[in-house]
Amino acid sequence: MGSSIASQSLLSGLRATVVEANQEAAQRARDRVIATLTRARSRGFTDMSGDDIDQQLTVVVGYEHLVGAAVVIESVPEIVELKRDVLHRIRLAVGDEMPIGSNTSSIAIGSLQEGVAGAENIGGLHFFNPVPASSLIEIVVGPSTNEDTVATFRALAERLDKEAIVVRDAPGFATSRLGVALGLEAIRMLEQGVASAADIDTAMVLGYKHPVGPLRLTDLVGLDVRLAIARYLEQKLGDRFAPPELLISMVETGRLGKKSGQGFFDW
Repeated sequence: MGSSIASQSLLSGLRATVVEANQEAAQRARDRVIATLTRARSRGFTDMSGDDIDQQLTVVVGYEHLVGAAVVIESVPEIVELKRDVLHRIRLAVGDEMPIGSNTSSIAIGSLQEGVAGAENIGGLHFFNPVPASSLIEIVVGPSTNEDTVATFRALAERLDKEAIVVRDAPGFATSRLGVALGLEAIRMLEQGVASAADIDTAMVLGYKHPVGPLRLTDLVGLDVRLAIARYLEQKLGDRFAPPELLISMVETGRLGKKSGQGFFDW
């Protein structure tokens, strides 16, 4: 997601600095951004050259490189402790006034603000995968988030050519809560033999005009990501979000969706 957000930033004429954990991860991130922009150029969506990318994109190891940014977006896996640690490190590097958006799809922003300096300048900036093809950004207002931060996030969404919705801090927000509920029910139907994965998805695409079916979308998001969100929502909202055994077993066997080459569909 971090690479995808960076790609959209460059396509919108912004500079982007991507901070990774090590040099190997940094190279992978750069390769992903270049691949995304190369595809966009081949399809006529941009005329960015390799030199343009080099001028606008910086991929580094070390939070000190974030100094001077207008906004920092945290986009690490859905683990509360990890996100808090990253937020602390960002704050140490850039100070308390920097607006920070957490690209979390389900974790309460209030739980991320706890104990982090400059909590009033932290909120949720939930992007959707793949970012360049999505029209939506979900802005989540935590208990301490101030209006200036929300305004900054709105302005960023507009600059990225996205429509912003603003929701209060609740488990799963608006999008994940509804999207995961649909996805989990589709997995239960597949588990129970109601229909094939292809037919379940076709029902939603043709019958309800969804752009992509819930099982293919789960493959795109990542089954491991969806499982983590489901377990979090089960803890916060009850048994209706309990993950199906099929989802658990697929994650355990490494069938994670598009990123592993196999999920509910072959990629």
